[in-house]
Amino acid sequence: MDNAVLKNIIEAALLAAGQSLSLQKLSEIFEESERPEREQMLAALAELEADCAERSYELKLTASGYRFQVRQELSRWISRLWEEKPKKYTRALLETLALIAYRQPITRGDIEQIRGVAVSSDIIRTLMEREWVRVVGHRDVPGRPALYATTRQFLDYFNLKSLEDLPPLGEIRDLDEFNAVLDLEDEAPRRPDPDYDSAEGSEPDEELDDSDEAPASARIVTLPIARRSEHE
Repeated sequence: MDNAVLKNIIEAALLAAGQSLSLQKLSEIFEESERPEREQMLAALAELEADCAERSYELKLTASGYRFQVRQELSRWISRLWEEKPKKYTRALLETLALIAYRQPITRGDIEQIRGVAVSSDIIRTLMEREWVRVVGHRDVPGRPALYATTRQFLDYFNLKSLEDLPPLGEIRDLDEFNAVLDLEDEAPRRPDPDYDSAEGSEPDEELDDSDEAPASARIVTLPIARRSEHE
């Protein structure tokens, strides 16, 4: 197959899909008799990536595959196409997510021991509902506590190809630096001790407003530019 034709087919498929497509998925759009070799497809993708160098969007490889997306530096303007108010994440949720990302697999008890305060059930539920975190097993100790780890959706949402794209834990000196890595915002400074339940050593349950969305800078605008459900 002519390389120019192959590039056009792959480009059209990625634009039509509006989501990440793996190399395997891309190869499946071709009949077996005309299916390009892996090396030919990788070469075509490399050329497409180079073609985007001066464009407002780029070809990005995420954990789930390849996708076209608006360049991050332009998202502050493009995001205004949707009337949404930015999501504000609590510091407790961010700390929990950071610990899971860097210490996975990890139990809720491990997180509580490190943070020195009980983890709200709402925090774990929110992370799992957003499909950023999942249970990957159970520790072989009394009670068999669940082991939590991040998901492929976590990598895709935060524009990471793999966990190796996170900076080494030793380079993260405080939570603000972790926020910068994922381009998140926290709701407010850490709440003083009186706001915690002193009897249980836990944080108040917290519900996130379902009408909120992630901050524009954190949301990756994929092509075609059309509003889609966050969990689609």
